[in-house]
Amino acid sequence: MRKNKIAIIIVLSIILFVMLHITPNIALRTHVFFSGYFIEAITTDIVDDEFHNKIDKELLEKQKAKCYTLTNPPVEKATQGILRNYKVVKKGILYFADYYGDG
Repeated sequence: MRKNKIAIIIVLSIILFVMLHITPNIALRTHVFFSGYFIEAITTDIVDDEFHNKIDKELLEKQKAKCYTLTNPPVEKATQGILRNYKVVKKGILYFADYYGDG
């Protein structure tokens, strides 16, 4: 009985992880959410970052990545920096987001 509960928890955790990384948009919202910016993760629109996608085209293609910009970006609490641009990398069938910088 206990093994069944543990197996169910493990399977549900794996399913949840996959669901939170199945598309670039969801992966980016997940990253912003778990970075502590709950409202922005839910309310912001996500658009292609044409600037970074153009100037970093070769690097991004090698990494199987694409850059996105948040229209309502969070503001980093310690530095008051605007966290606008993110890179989303495809690894297998999953996507993973990380802050890409502003310049």
